[in-house]
Amino acid sequence: MSRTTIVAVALFAFGGPALAQAPAVPELPAALKPGELKAYLAVPAKGVQIYACNKNAAGAYAWTFKGPVAELSDTAGKTIGKHYGGPTWEGSDGGKVVGTFKASAPAPGGNAIPWLLLDIKSRDGSGQFTQAAAILRVSTVGGTAPATGCDEAHAGAAQRVPYTATYYFLK
Repeated sequence: MSRTTIVAVALFAFGGPALAQAPAVPELPAALKPGELKAYLAVPAKGVQIYACNKNAAGAYAWTFKGPVAELSDTAGKTIGKHYGGPTWEGSDGGKVVGTFKASAPAPGGNAIPWLLLDIKSRDGSGQFTQAAAILRVSTVGGTAPATGCDEAHAGAAQRVPYTATYYFLK
């Protein structure tokens, strides 16, 4: 075996994951730029945003956000975890992170939940999600609060509004 072949085999065998390209994040509004942090994982999500009909401080009935429920997958479509209130991202590999709001920007094109930048508030276990310092929610479709149907007769009712998004885990 030539020296070039040995080097190529060594790079393939030992450097494969290290040579993998970072996922490409879409163009972000200025408010969501994560500074020096870079994406290491792109996670498509499909689920619902849950809203409850409640009386607000002004005495009017309105839909209020309660939390998300979504299935997380890898880019090949294999389920790798779940997303729920907290907001929490829990991986099938045992790692879990809880985020905290940092910044928001309207979804391009409107009629979708906002894009978000979240810092990590806590970590539990170990896994691919627990490496994150921050998370971006982008490429959102749907998930906005219902425009009608919340009144005294529906007080306490819940609506589950379908949404999709991509979560980018940053470190």
